[in-house]
Amino acid sequence: MATDTDTDATDVFEAHRPVLTGVAYRMLGRVTDAEDVVQEAWLRWTGADRAQIREPRAYLVRITTRLAIDRLRQVQSRRESYVGPWLPEPVTTDFGPTVPDTAERAVLADSVSLAVLVVLESLSPLERAVFVLREAFGFPYAEIAATLDRSESAVRQLAGRARRHVEEGRPRYDVDPAERRDLTERFLEAAAGGDLGNLLALLAPDVRLIGDSGGKAKAPLRIMQSADKVGRFLFAVVKEARTGSESRLVELNGGPAMLVLADGKPDAVIQVDVLDGRIQCIYIVRNPDKLSAFMP
Repeated sequence: MATDTDTDATDVFEAHRPVLTGVAYRMLGRVTDAEDVVQEAWLRWTGADRAQIREPRAYLVRITTRLAIDRLRQVQSRRESYVGPWLPEPVTTDFGPTVPDTAERAVLADSVSLAVLVVLESLSPLERAVFVLREAFGFPYAEIAATLDRSESAVRQLAGRARRHVEEGRPRYDVDPAERRDLTERFLEAAAGGDLGNLLALLAPDVRLIGDSGGKAKAPLRIMQSADKVGRFLFAVVKEARTGSESRLVELNGGPAMLVLADGKPDAVIQVDVLDGRIQCIYIVRNPDKLSAFMP
């Protein structure tokens, strides 16, 4: 039988779950891994002497971040043997009333974008933790230092190094939601209609296509580049899959995306980045392990 103390512990944890999940997902790029970390944080929370914890949020973020760092070190070795390019698992992003400020929404959306998460893969676990806590969630340096058991000066150095690396590594894309949505819809219409001419007109000359299949579905095993190569590949894939497939527009990783269903089951998630009115990069996730959340 649950006691009032148990109920209070649950209420406190659930109040902070969105932040904990957000930190863990940005650290790991996989929903399942993030959920495992948050579950372990819950077990640590229920087993702790909560009477001695003055700031539950700081305590829970500290536990979650440390667990995520440990998990990241484990999964990085597995990703070295991953078949083809690796992309983060797409995730629905609905910040809801918990993030009422437009500027804060923009920061959270950007920090969970596929472009940023791909760059974060090249950071060390500590650099990634500092970047996520500071840039995405605005934690003070002193609190991050306590979380990572490092000095504040060391954390500032890690933050500067991570920020420079991300700025150098991330491509420059437009973040106008309306333009991105418009291009996504036009891309979807051209692809679904099998109109190669209109499809090519939407692509930048040096457009890149990054496909993640994990070797379990059809996708390029290397990054593909140039409008002609990318357009013809997409045209061939759409032509092959047209029968029994449908596409719908969804909101994923802070922006519009296409969910492709084949015989009613999720077959692919496609998202684009745009600049100067053209599609600069196309992400295609086809690894079925990363699409299970979209099962009907």
